[in-house]
Amino acid sequence: MLAVILGIVEGLTEFLPVSSTGHLILVGHALGFTGDVAANAEISIQLGAILAVIVFEREKIGRLLSGAWQEQKVLRTTSANQPPAAWSDRVKSSMRNHPNVWFLLGLGIAFLPAAILGLLAHGWIKSHLFTPLTVALTSILGGIIILIVEATKRTTHAKSLDQVSAVHAFWIGLAQCASLIPGMSRSGSTIIGGLLAGLDRKVATEYSFFLALPTIIAATVYETWKARGAFTDQDYMALGLGMLISFLVAWAVIAVFLTYVQRHTLRVFAYYRIILGVLVMLVVR
Repeated sequence: MLAVILGIVEGLTEFLPVSSTGHLILVGHALGFTGDVAANAEISIQLGAILAVIVFEREKIGRLLSGAWQEQKVLRTTSANQPPAAWSDRVKSSMRNHPNVWFLLGLGIAFLPAAILGLLAHGWIKSHLFTPLTVALTSILGGIIILIVEATKRTTHAKSLDQVSAVHAFWIGLAQCASLIPGMSRSGSTIIGGLLAGLDRKVATEYSFFLALPTIIAATVYETWKARGAFTDQDYMALGLGMLISFLVAWAVIAVFLTYVQRHTLRVFAYYRIILGVLVMLVVR
């Protein structure tokens, strides 16, 4: 039953700007499921939501990987035969002619800041900040940030995924570092980072989905490997059930959320975060 509840919570919240980790911490404390095993289980169960992204975006992912494979073969062949040119001109030419390669490179750039900081600080964060009070405070803070960003006039530079540059990716990657703190939300941080970098709201949301692939897969594999001796066979069966539930729920959420952000702002999620944070503070104080 616990695995089902965690799977539903994970699937509902992973791709919304409300923090899935924060909600899993709150639900875990409410149900008495806490400690290192709980933290590891909460991270591992995210794999189901990631599989939902892979299935939902399978056509785009297939075209991206196939295109990048073909482009890198052309790139290797032509680069040796190109006449000397200014470095900036060669980069601009490469970005025009090899968009899929550059998109994957951008994902790598966006992935690195949080990956490096996570390796250095995750142990301390998990020991000291995986608490309801932290989630309450960061939930309120994140809600306020969303309201401020949504109220700010912005210039949109990227209205499709192929217009997301390496520079955009870098700023989104820096924003993702905030999500290492429970309650800040990986989805919220990257979407807001994308908006501030000049991405259209739908593009920022979809890019957040793509960036989730390396980020959460790496975190899940790392935590599951570290905790491999802490789980019994029964635990792994429960985690598998939780992953299945999170996969099914997340798939539905992704479809609805992508449609929602084309017509609406993120203010409703900001209000939800602030109300949730205040309620949690009243309960845990």
